[in-house]
Amino acid sequence: MTDAISLAAARRIALAAQGFGEKRSDIPRTWRHVGAVLARTGLFQIDSVSAVVRAHYMPAFSRLGAYPMPLIDDAATRRPRRIFEYWAHEASFLPIETWPLVQWRMQNARDNRGIYGRLAAFGRERAAYIEEIYRRVEAEGPIAASAIEGQKGEGGWWGWSDAKHAFEWLFWAGRITTASRRGFERLYDLPERVIPKAIHDRPIPAPADAIRELLRIAARALGIATAADLRDYFRLSPREADARIAELVESGELLPMKVEGWSQKAFLAAGARTPRKVTGSALLAPFDPLVWERGRTERLFGFRYRIEIYTPAHKRTHGYYVMPWLLDEAIVARLDLKADRAEGILRVNAAFAEGGARPDAAQALAGDLRIMAGWLGLNDIIVTDKGDFAPALAEALKTG
Repeated sequence: MTDAISLAAARRIALAAQGFGEKRSDIPRTWRHVGAVLARTGLFQIDSVSAVVRAHYMPAFSRLGAYPMPLIDDAATRRPRRIFEYWAHEASFLPIETWPLVQWRMQNARDNRGIYGRLAAFGRERAAYIEEIYRRVEAEGPIAASAIEGQKGEGGWWGWSDAKHAFEWLFWAGRITTASRRGFERLYDLPERVIPKAIHDRPIPAPADAIRELLRIAARALGIATAADLRDYFRLSPREADARIAELVESGELLPMKVEGWSQKAFLAAGARTPRKVTGSALLAPFDPLVWERGRTERLFGFRYRIEIYTPAHKRTHGYYVMPWLLDEAIVARLDLKADRAEGILRVNAAFAEGGARPDAAQALAGDLRIMAGWLGLNDIIVTDKGDFAPALAEALKTG
């Protein structure tokens, strides 16, 4: 018989699994703290938009508060290298120990499977050119795609140069990897020169074993999830994942559950905590694993969230770069934020309230914005009058 739990309990399980509700400390943050967040979430998604701060820096801030961002940069580029970059949910930083678990995906890419159709076609049609680029990396790495003479693209998928296509194919295939970044541009090198030898030389697990382990990571990170949620975490197909999910149910690592209001069966990660309550607040990046799967966000929080970066400005409902704000066990506001580095201002271009905000919500949000501004090295916060929560927030910032 499938057990049933309330939606409120499911919410608390999910928040606890993601590391929310834990008392924040004033002690200086080190890699030990940031690494613990990464171990819990399984990955930090990378995105190019820097309206506030690059996405991969935000999950640790949302859970820890202010911390030195170079901790992540150093973990990705210096010895002992602790993280590497690959396709997971999307482009992501992953714990270095995960390297063997994505080898099956790299092998698929070498066979032109599981990658974008146009890139697969390039792999089939331009194999000799790809080998030429590989030899350049072997001889000259770390090297950027733009360093190949005469091969600078025009931006975007359709503007990719041949060299950029070759680098991306080699990266998907695991034949090269990111050694570092210059600005946001990848510098590529051979994995054997980047990945620590003890990790690089580990036996490669069979695809079924690797996928089962990735699902374990997803289950621990989500706490409670549908099969679709579990698959989405590392972008697994039903064909790849569903038999492995069944095996985890059979072994008792996933417990079938009925969640109040959910039409789909859920699975509880064995050992997941169910706290009596979750307290605290956090600004969330659009690519935070708590909210990146929009259907799950709506099921858990009753919060309909759509990113509007690619929506024409006059058609946007809430703004360009909108961050949900979590207060205790509810998402009670969303803010369109912009870090104006030239002026030293954190700009709140819009602030909208959701249901369930307690009376002191504006003061609590003002405190979080002050922490964020300090973390980003900004000296002031300015709130425009757009959104029903803007007046209360502006007043709280003045009086706090």
